[in-house]
Amino acid sequence: MAKEIRFQRPYLYPEQEAAIFDPARIVTIEASTKAGKTVGCLAWFIEQGLKGEPGWNYWWVAPVFSQSEIAFRRCWNYLSPIKSVCKRNQSSMYITLPNQVRLWFKSGDRPDDLYGEDVYAAVLDEASRMREESWHAIRSTLTYTRGPVRIIGNVRGRKNWFYKLARLAEEGTPEMAFHRITAYMAVRAGVLASDEVDSAKRDFERLGQIEVFRQLYEAEALDDATNPFGLKAIAECCDDVTGYSQNRAIYAGVDLAGRGAVNIEQVGDAESRDWTAICAFDKTGHLTYLDRFRKPHRETMNEIVRVIGRTKALVDSTGTGDALVEDLQRRGDMQVLGFTFSERSRQDLLEGLALAIQEGSLRWPDERTTDGKSSLREELEAFEFVYTPKGVRYSVQAGSDDLVMAVALAVKRRGKIRNPMSLTAIPKQGLWKTADGEQQPALVMNERPVSQPEEGERAPQGPLVIATMAPSRWQEAG
Repeated sequence: MAKEIRFQRPYLYPEQEAAIFDPARIVTIEASTKAGKTVGCLAWFIEQGLKGEPGWNYWWVAPVFSQSEIAFRRCWNYLSPIKSVCKRNQSSMYITLPNQVRLWFKSGDRPDDLYGEDVYAAVLDEASRMREESWHAIRSTLTYTRGPVRIIGNVRGRKNWFYKLARLAEEGTPEMAFHRITAYMAVRAGVLASDEVDSAKRDFERLGQIEVFRQLYEAEALDDATNPFGLKAIAECCDDVTGYSQNRAIYAGVDLAGRGAVNIEQVGDAESRDWTAICAFDKTGHLTYLDRFRKPHRETMNEIVRVIGRTKALVDSTGTGDALVEDLQRRGDMQVLGFTFSERSRQDLLEGLALAIQEGSLRWPDERTTDGKSSLREELEAFEFVYTPKGVRYSVQAGSDDLVMAVALAVKRRGKIRNPMSLTAIPKQGLWKTADGEQQPALVMNERPVSQPEEGERAPQGPLVIATMAPSRWQEAG
């Protein structure tokens, strides 16, 4: 006689239960932060598995592995009453239920890895932060089984696939249903404290970001609320731009693979998502070159030399990138500065890029690079505000940021170029003679230039360099 297994569903408040246990096959749920969407979907996920047959697979998919791991741990805890008849594999992140069904916890960071399996039910967690290609792959795994799926997430503007799919469900597309869960529903149910929601609203108002509050707590989609660069400003920089500029490049940026932004903002599988990216701009701010690649050290250096040449460039020198920057500087025929990423310097870099985009001082064509992956526009649109104890940060939760960081480095390098000034290597004593014959003392302090590198920058090793405000030549003192 088969042993009966009992699973006690946790308490779900009415709106929560109505949304997650809707009988429709494909249910999209736009939810407030901390409103209980994950707890409810885990209950649904476990119940689906307990109804299955031996050998069936059920998937929980989040944008990155770290988020899937959170759901994996919570699911195991919810199974406490029946843990003795369940098994878990922590390295592969799956749980085997007593009926020999497997609950898998996966990442959507590499969509190609999601094809092939037959899946009998799935949950897409944080769907608004997940790549659309991941949804395509998961949808294909449910085709043969006609399995149900729950697609849940916070609202993040109107440009992502999750928002568009939710609108199809809201319009009444067959087999689909739409639900919205707000923070105020959770407050009425006692899940969230009313004073905490009110406090958050006041904080966002003080920051001038009430739109972000409306998205996070009221699940109301707004175009630019969570993107630090501004979706409209991004569009204005690339709409109606056809092709790269054919003019001479004046400044450039290089983000090296395996370091920089990924070291500071670890997202998903860094090895699989990180590439070397190179960009260059002409004097008008029009992009002349943009591409990314993944090559060994020597080939990477050769590619940088080929593309950058004598163009003034800021190159990622984080970690082992420092050795590559030194190699480039030792050549003697390149104008390269190094930049070391830290949490603070990365944020400063992105804020400088946001200012350039919002001023409209950059122009680029909306085209994908030679690898066929995301375009610069797509990477910029994936960024969002993240609120941490250290303040507001710009972050991308899924996907790549290599092109964005290369462009940010180029914009930083542009800020170091001053056209009215001439740069000349000099001894430590002497006078400048300007074009009109006036003599001025050399701007030297403690045998170093007056202007020091800012945080994150690594100055080249070589002769002392100073600047004057007019065309000049060296004249020996006395």
